[in-house]
Amino acid sequence: MSVQSVLDSFGKGIVQQSRSNLTKKGKKNTGDLYQSISYELNVSKNSFQLSFSMTDYGQFVDKGVKGVSSSSKAPISPFSFGTGSGFKNGLTKGIDAWVQRKRIQFRQKEGKGVKGQLLSYKETAFLIRRAIWNKGIETTNFFTTPFENEFKKLPEQVVEAYNLELDTFLKYTLKW
Repeated sequence: MSVQSVLDSFGKGIVQQSRSNLTKKGKKNTGDLYQSISYELNVSKNSFQLSFSMTDYGQFVDKGVKGVSSSSKAPISPFSFGTGSGFKNGLTKGIDAWVQRKRIQFRQKEGKGVKGQLLSYKETAFLIRRAIWNKGIETTNFFTTPFENEFKKLPEQVVEAYNLELDTFLKYTLKW
């Protein structure tokens, strides 16, 4: 078996398992992330270059995001809300669109003349955003786990021949 076919099989396996994980974990909402997961294998005379790509927010779904008041959903995530380094209004736009697409509306608490009326989509989205901001986004490892599992299966000769180390390999093959 050639190195090219081994790496091609490696890439296909990771993409297939990552997509499967998104579906199993209920993270295939619009299908944008699912469809964006891909790999590219470039072969030249003296080298192989393998890279993976997906939409930008895929890394947040994979690694999770620590909340402002709690990091229990993603304790080892490199990402956290409130740092000012993320996408501006990314959470707002995403949740607003999701709430309307799913037609989610919370009800007001009953009491003092209120009879459990429906909140607007905007009010519902605000409450969801606030909860996510405070509590964070749970780590899924939908991509990391398949990558690590497939890396372990790479024939020892390929790993030794190219002196690959998992951390270095991850750093150079992910395009997020």
